[in-house]
Amino acid sequence: MSDMRNNPTPPLHPSIVALVSLAAGIAAKHPAMGLCQLQRLRSLGVSEDHINTVVDIARHIRDEAAQKLDTAFDEQSVAAPVVEAGGACCTPTASGQACC
Repeated sequence: MSDMRNNPTPPLHPSIVALVSLAAGIAAKHPAMGLCQLQRLRSLGVSEDHINTVVDIARHIRDEAAQKLDTAFDEQSVAAPVVEAGGACCTPTASGQACC
C-alpha cells in the first residue's frame, strides 16, 4: 500500500465507487437496496450490461454465503449439545439482555 503523504493515489472514479457500493449493499442485504447507486451509475453513463453483471455477482456472493451458513448450521444442529433445563444456549448481550 502506498504512503498517501509521499505518493498520493488519485481517488477512485465515481463509477467505481458506485459499483462497489451497489455490490456491497446487495451482498450485505442492505435495506436501501442500492437504488441511489443505480441512479448514479446511470447518470454517469455506466452501461446496463455492466450494472447487471455487478448485480449478478453480488447476488451470487450473497446467496452463496447464505447457503454456506445454512449448511454449517445444519451440520452443527445435528450434533448440537443437549442443554439442560434452566441452561442457556447463548450468552447475554453486554447490557445483560437475553438473546434466546
